[in-house]
Amino acid sequence: MTDLRPDLVLDPTTLDIDGLLKRLHLANTRRVWPDLVARADTEAWPARQLLATLLAEEVAHRQQTRLSREVRAAGFPFLKSIDDFDFSFQKSLKRRLLNVFLVPELVSEGRNAILLGRTGRGKTHLAVAIAYRAIQNGFSARFVTAAHLIDDLSRASRDGRLRDALAAYLHPAVLVVDEVGYLTYGDDAANVLFHVVNERHLKRRPIIFTTNKSPFTQWGAVLHDPDLAETIVDRTLERGQLLLLDGPSYRTRHLPQQPLDSTYEPVRISGTERSEFPEPARGDGGTWGAR
Repeated sequence: MTDLRPDLVLDPTTLDIDGLLKRLHLANTRRVWPDLVARADTEAWPARQLLATLLAEEVAHRQQTRLSREVRAAGFPFLKSIDDFDFSFQKSLKRRLLNVFLVPELVSEGRNAILLGRTGRGKTHLAVAIAYRAIQNGFSARFVTAAHLIDDLSRASRDGRLRDALAAYLHPAVLVVDEVGYLTYGDDAANVLFHVVNERHLKRRPIIFTTNKSPFTQWGAVLHDPDLAETIVDRTLERGQLLLLDGPSYRTRHLPQQPLDSTYEPVRISGTERSEFPEPARGDGGTWGAR
């Protein structure tokens, strides 16, 4: 056991504990320690229990502070968790299929997803829930609509600052691009979106798309470049999964619903055979998903 320096053996009755905690920037510990010390005296806690409780309080406070900061930075339109989602309306989508997106490997292995379905099916809810869980797992995230991303990068490209503008979409550990195909985009939509997808693909950083357009048949028209749109989808699904939400709209659940007219072929992209990917699969070296 290491002996304490004699000059550190101080009288606890005169020691300015609050001042020392302030110097150490332990604001939360400054706030809670008097009550904890009083409780420790009343309940006769050993010194180890008091110290452990103080440290646990500080760690929990920092985790909550980080969580709140990252959620604000993400720019979510609302905050929803996976537990808030009503799977009874989307019976083709099982909770177990989403489990692979709710673990730290989402980021470490660069797992992507395209959530496909008509309006009101809960695509944005699920995308937010996946990104929120990533934040809870210690990562950063950003939510952006496809229209905003394309408009922002198109303007930056015209101004000669595309590289600087891309950083906002490449830096977050998880990027959600919402509502691909809901609005009309400029002629360079495919080009600027490709920059984001390709660079995140190279860095193995996950991207989550939501869309009401089949990415295999309609993204080309939406993005004004069928070949580049196909490349975007190909890179996204190389380490990703297509999730179809074809149940009734939650918003209009009291009205008759028609099933989604899906024309995609989930096992073939750009002429390359892929697995249907219904479950996470680990190949050699721990890589997740089909290659």
